[in-house]
Amino acid sequence: MAQGSRYKLAFKRRREGKTNYGARLKLIALDKHRLVVRVTGNHTIAQIVDVQIEGDQTLVSAHSQELKNMGWLASGKNTSAAYLTGYLCGKKALKEGITEAVLDMGLATSTKGSRVYAVIKGALDAGLEVPHNDVILPSEDRITGEHISQYAESLNKAEMEKKFSQYIQRGLSPKDLPDHFQSIKEKIEKEVS
Repeated sequence: MAQGSRYKLAFKRRREGKTNYGARLKLIALDKHRLVVRVTGNHTIAQIVDVQIEGDQTLVSAHSQELKNMGWLASGKNTSAAYLTGYLCGKKALKEGITEAVLDMGLATSTKGSRVYAVIKGALDAGLEVPHNDVILPSEDRITGEHISQYAESLNKAEMEKKFSQYIQRGLSPKDLPDHFQSIKEKIEKEVS
């Protein structure tokens, strides 16, 4: 580690690559609720967070694991699950009286149509206002899983069982993903509203 009277040690979270303090300062200066989206290897997490002097306070939270408790049989890390997590978070936020938020995607790379933007699309469809550009949102086919269904139809039975073994193991045919997606969305609408 460098030494000297003029050397300034960076904050620990900056050294570990966990926080961009410049971007965080700009978000805090807006003085609005933040829609914090984090995408891990297996899950998607969406939270509405407020900045307090004592530290950030989470007002509303949704996790892709909650979808499994509602009957979601597909993966918790795909675009459809990200959309439904955002939809669930948006519905919970509206129930708490929160109507708008700004996106906080942390250190995630901004990629058009990514799962982070699927979460935003879900929150928007739930009724939450989030500043965005429509160009970055994923297409409706990707959100509903229509592209997976079409791909599964093009495979023979042996290939489908090999490529979609986890879906089949859970009791979901990949061809039925769009219908399953719609049923879970309706269940969220019914339970949370």
